[in-house]
Order: sequence, then structure tokens, then C-alpha cells
Amino acid sequence: MRIFVAGATGVIGRRLVPLLVEAGAEVTGIARSSAKRAQLKRQGAKPVSVSMFDPAALQEAVAGHTIVINMATHIPSGAKALLPGAFDENIRLRREASQYLALAAIEARAHRFVQESFAPAYPDRGDEWIDETVPIQPSKYVESVRDAESAADEFTKSGGIGVVLRFSFFYGPESGHSLDLVSAVRKGLVPVPGRPEGYMSSIWIGDAASAVLASLKVPEGVYNVTDDVPIRRREAFDLLAAELGVKSPRMPPRLLTRLMGSLGDTLGRSQRLSNAKFRQAAGWSPRVPSLREGWKLLVSDLRAAGTLTA
Repeated sequence: MRIFVAGATGVIGRRLVPLLVEAGAEVTGIARSSAKRAQLKRQGAKPVSVSMFDPAALQEAVAGHTIVINMATHIPSGAKALLPGAFDENIRLRREASQYLALAAIEARAHRFVQESFAPAYPDRGDEWIDETVPIQPSKYVESVRDAESAADEFTKSGGIGVVLRFSFFYGPESGHSLDLVSAVRKGLVPVPGRPEGYMSSIWIGDAASAVLASLKVPEGVYNVTDDVPIRRREAFDLLAAELGVKSPRMPPRLLTRLMGSLGDTLGRSQRLSNAKFRQAAGWSPRVPSLREGWKLLVSDLRAAGTLTA
């Protein structure tokens, strides 16, 4: 089994590659720097330097692989996310590069194409559960998820198995977003918009990686990849503050959602996501079932790494 991975050195990719190698796969991953090429070699994968925006080069790199996995994203964290054009590269990756990679997979006669997507493209459903039958309603800054998902659809139409994984917000010690969140809560603030009673759906980074591995045996289609127990925002941030040993943080004013435009619209939605379809199809379950356990693990890992000091 030869597997080509775009985004192999990203936050999820760096946990995914060892799982694929351990499963017996011959893995090729895109790496654009010497440090990242060395990382892939240490993990037992073959690095290749290729632009995601060069269709001909991609076809050459993907040739001979039976499975293609696209985990490539470029999502800015912190204040950078609010700058004009901050998401331009991520939009282009989903809008253009996903199509190029799917075409390369078709040309290679691969039998499976796995495409990452973004579950917060679902609408705000309040307290209602959200499964894959709910139509997505992406705001402007994540509208490109439609293009990314269409790449998997085109692959399926060509005769292969196209799989879309709609990830909820992922977190873990390697995530810059998680570090920003921890820093803000220690200062008594919640840095993301949304109603205190709204639901948050999340996924531990390690569980996201194991879900990609599990997706190699599911039928074609769209799947939510999220933890088992979404929790309300107020409870979520109170729990994180307790793990950090600080006071309960202040929730942001509702005006912030509007001031942040389409980004605020997406981050502020109440989404109680269900993973039932993927659990049944893949035989998968998250090791970290909710933020109640996940915050403990995150804070423990950060302290062990010396990232979080008193």
C-alpha cells in the first residue's frame, strides 16, 4: 500500500505519518524545507518537494500511489487571523490545490482519495445535534470548503472512493491555536466569540490523526470527525481555567461576533456535532471523549514540555 500525503508535516500530519508507517504503508509526504524532510525521514516516510499549485509536478509525484490523503491547510492563529488576506493561502489550497491533487490521484489510478474539511461550516443549530444530513452553510472565509469537498466528489465520479472528513476544532500541545487559547484564559479572557450557552465541538489532535487512518476503510462519502461529547462554551472555559488554576475567564461581548465579520460568524456558532456515522463506518472512537478530559491532557502535556510555567 503506497500512500501520498499532502500536509504530512502539519499539526495532524506529523501524528498521522507514523500511524500509516506502523500500519505497513509506504508513505510519501510533501516537505518543503530541509528540517521537514528530515522529520519525515525519521518517521520512516519518503519526503518529496513539490508545489501543490503545480498540476504537472503533482501528477509526477503522485504516480504509483494507491491512496492520496490531502491534509494541507494554512490557517493563521492569534491576531494574524484578523489581518486582511490572512486566509488567502488557505482558501487557495482548498480551492485550487485540492482539485489539482484529486486530478493527480485520478491520473495515478489511485483507489482512494481522502480530503480534509471543516465541520464549523455547518450552520448554528443551537441545542440540536448536527449530523451529515444537515447542509453546510459556510461563511465567506470558509466558503472554499465547498471546493475542497468537490475534489473528493470528482474523484468518486471517476470511479474511486472519495472521502471527506469534516473536522471539528482540533486542539493539542502542537497547536498554535491551543497555545493562544491557554494564554488568553490565564489572563482571564475568552478569545473566541459565541454565546456562553452555545455548544463547542472539538477533537484532540491524536484522535484526528487516528481518524484519518480509520478512514482508509470507510465507504465513499462525508463524515464528521469530532469527539463524543460537545459541551457548552461557559463550561468549557471554566474547566480550562480550573485546570490552569486561574479564575473563570470573562466571556467576550456579543458585539465581538459581529465585529469579527465572517470569522466571528463561524467561530460563534453553536454546533453540537455527532460522530455516529463515522464511528459506525470506521469502527473508530476518540481516545479523548470530550474537553473535560482533553483540557487535563493538554495542560499536562504543556507542563511536561515546559511550555506552561507558573
